[in-house]
Amino acid sequence: MSACSSEDPSRPRDSHLVESFLEMMSAERGIARNTLEAYARDLADYAAFLAARGLTLKAAGSDDIRAYLAALEAEGLAASTAARRLSALRQFHGFLYADGVRTDNPVTVIDSPRLGRPLPKVLTVGEVDRLLALAREEADEAERNGRPGPVRLMCLIELLYATGLRVSELVSLTRQTVRADDRMLTVRGKGGRERLVPLSRAARDAVTRHLRLMREAGGEEGPWLFPSHGADGHITRQFAARELKALAARAGLAPARVSPHVLRHAFASHLLAGGADLRAVQQMLGHADISTTQIYTHVLAERLREVVASNHPLARAR
Repeated sequence: MSACSSEDPSRPRDSHLVESFLEMMSAERGIARNTLEAYARDLADYAAFLAARGLTLKAAGSDDIRAYLAALEAEGLAASTAARRLSALRQFHGFLYADGVRTDNPVTVIDSPRLGRPLPKVLTVGEVDRLLALAREEADEAERNGRPGPVRLMCLIELLYATGLRVSELVSLTRQTVRADDRMLTVRGKGGRERLVPLSRAARDAVTRHLRLMREAGGEEGPWLFPSHGADGHITRQFAARELKALAARAGLAPARVSPHVLRHAFASHLLAGGADLRAVQQMLGHADISTTQIYTHVLAERLREVVASNHPLARAR
């Protein structure tokens, strides 16, 4: 339970400001629904904290924001969580200032919590090979029996590792997108930005098999590559993650180490280890800023050490 969750229902005065902010973020910046929901939760928590102190969003000052961050720290929340909440406050108070609701922005003088940069969880090439080999084996057996489920899972994993897509981008792929060009995917990512991602032959073949088996199984010709009967019309991120973890367990890997995002990390790390350019990886991952991609530079550093050890005359002379 959040330290700032003691909501006062008698103070709904600021709700319209939060709603206006969320509408702006959606309409003008194309923020994804999951991000909007996170902003809404964080701002509700912040507003409740202020209400408990007898304050509104319009009246909060820098000291109140520092008190909020201190309450989060006292609660034991991770620095990354506090930083995310502060980011929401920066966006929100910037909006209030730009719209003339406030004459100042109290967040400008607030320092972000100091964060470490933990290295991403990454599977080795051999571990990814084990996952892919089992997925292909199960897909072959299922295809002989006319069962589309394992073929769909194999297609999901082939695409994840071949493209480094975010799982939200993967599950919402349309059939039209994969049919438009069998060599490249045009992906609309965060903020509505489009990028091109190459498709490997294995991934193209997996898509072809998946679509063919769905047709043979009598599946409806809908818009989604991975359709379902849920509200969105396609499988969810949670479903894809559960299927992947179950496959990892069958492959003898710890499920806690395997997720769609871990395969995205593997895609980037294995590319860089193989000699790919950091800027090219940034573009394929859909990172707006190269600094986000630089979390993988530990891979480049290791590769450079190996290059020097193998090729420098003094290193060879030892």
